[in-house]
Amino acid sequence: MKPLALLVPLALLAASAPAADPPAVPASPIAVKKELLFSDDFEAATPVKEWHKVVPTFAFEKGTLKGTQTRDKTVPAADGKPAVTAHAAVHGLEIPTKDSVVEVKIKFDGATMIDVEFDDRKYTGAHYGHICRAQVRPTGVTIIDERDGNMKNEIREMRNDPAKKAEVAKLLAGRSATFPVKLEQGKWYAVVVETVGEEMRVSIDGTAVAYLKSSGIGHATKSKIELGVAGKDGYFDDIKVWNAEPAKR
Repeated sequence: MKPLALLVPLALLAASAPAADPPAVPASPIAVKKELLFSDDFEAATPVKEWHKVVPTFAFEKGTLKGTQTRDKTVPAADGKPAVTAHAAVHGLEIPTKDSVVEVKIKFDGATMIDVEFDDRKYTGAHYGHICRAQVRPTGVTIIDERDGNMKNEIREMRNDPAKKAEVAKLLAGRSATFPVKLEQGKWYAVVVETVGEEMRVSIDGTAVAYLKSSGIGHATKSKIELGVAGKDGYFDDIKVWNAEPAKR
């Protein structure tokens, strides 16, 4: 088990609202763990069968899962080769959930973003079945409702029309929220992502730092959990996934 870094007063940072006035972060958990669906400490000689590549490059290295973004630039099609779109490295986990608690340790080692994402590839109303995600950066945590927000097919199409910029902004209002934090490179942090009903809450080292309630988060069938890394490099360790139910509040 890797040592965890002490959190630099995240409670104070998360409470300081940026201009958009993000929603208040519940101090108590919004989810109650039920049965453990999956766990991996990455110490096995070969990856367990639930893992699969989505957007390379990931490697199992010294008892951790290491992600490195290699598609860091958009390259137009040329000389008979197809275009390449910049994209974070993504590793997939075939664990269907509806309401869940995901616990994982993360470490930035040059990475600019590490995230936990929920998808449903059979859902066709949003690009690639994206449902919702929690993005952690050294300076902030962002929760995004992608199903009814930025990945919704109609909204993605509208974003290509500059004349619809104001309309798009109105449709995206309340579909994401960002909360400031201060995390260091080279240190391990324990991240907990609770997803119940239309709500998602993120904690780091036991401190609640981010929260969002939005309709797309309540998607009934989240067939996949994906871990993403932007930049070079980001690490994961000791992941656990539980089924959950809403906590009494």
